[in-house]
Amino acid sequence: MTAAELKKLSVDELNEKLGDLKEELFNLRFQLAINQLENPMRISAVKKDIARVSTVLRQFELENTKA
Repeated sequence: MTAAELKKLSVDELNEKLGDLKEELFNLRFQLAINQLENPMRISAVKKDIARVSTVLRQFELENTKA
């Protein structure tokens, strides 16, 4: 998901997306631990998505404090 797509979402949707991504990351790490992970690159992709969502949430937070 790109940052432009994320900026179109509301704060509640972003928080929900963040929770889903963290849960997915947990599941991927669990699969990695028991050697059932098919695509190990998915872990880094999910981490990057978490960072993007967190960044957009922080931008919204900073915009609201300025206004």
